[in-house]
Amino acid sequence: MVNHKRIDRLYREEGLSLTRKRPRRRKSAAVRPPREITTAANQRWAMDFMHDVLASGQKIRVFTLVDVHTRECLTLRAQTSFRGEDVARILSDVGEERRKLPEVIQVDNGTEFTSNALDHWAYWNRVQLDFSRPAKPVDNCIVEAFNGSLRRECLSLHWFASVQEAQVLLNDWRTDYNNVRPHSSLANDTPAKYAATATGGHYIPSRSRLKN
Repeated sequence: MVNHKRIDRLYREEGLSLTRKRPRRRKSAAVRPPREITTAANQRWAMDFMHDVLASGQKIRVFTLVDVHTRECLTLRAQTSFRGEDVARILSDVGEERRKLPEVIQVDNGTEFTSNALDHWAYWNRVQLDFSRPAKPVDNCIVEAFNGSLRRECLSLHWFASVQEAQVLLNDWRTDYNNVRPHSSLANDTPAKYAATATGGHYIPSRSRLKN
């Protein structure tokens, strides 16, 4: 009887080279634990990008950032393009305005969010970047829902002539969203009022308080 063991022995006795079987690739997998429920502002933020087109046909991008607990829109920034350095600078500006950076920021796997610049910023500021699983928009559902409202109530209703005009209208919409519009998940409070009452502060609607 000739079987694979005898063939293997004869190959070795004759000094012949054996083709090694490629080891089966094992994918490393880790159980994704459920996210902790936020109990205060600035514990968890969520950010994303949106796309739009100017009247001239030039494409622009809109950076959106929201607080997961209070649903506040922390900033809306319109530019023709963004780099990881731009995202890090905007986050630093918002953190300085709110006097605190979050423990976690939920992001997708866009190139700006996976860049070395943002990774270094997160490391030095002790902020964890919580990446969404590919093709799983529900992993960042808070900002996705916010983007839907922004698209429906602002971007789809205006034809911006320039980036500057887009920024002005985005600032106005953000002020209205934070200070005027009730939010169903906040017991029909506005995000700004909910944030103030949840922290024991006083609700003072102000444009300067909400500036980008």
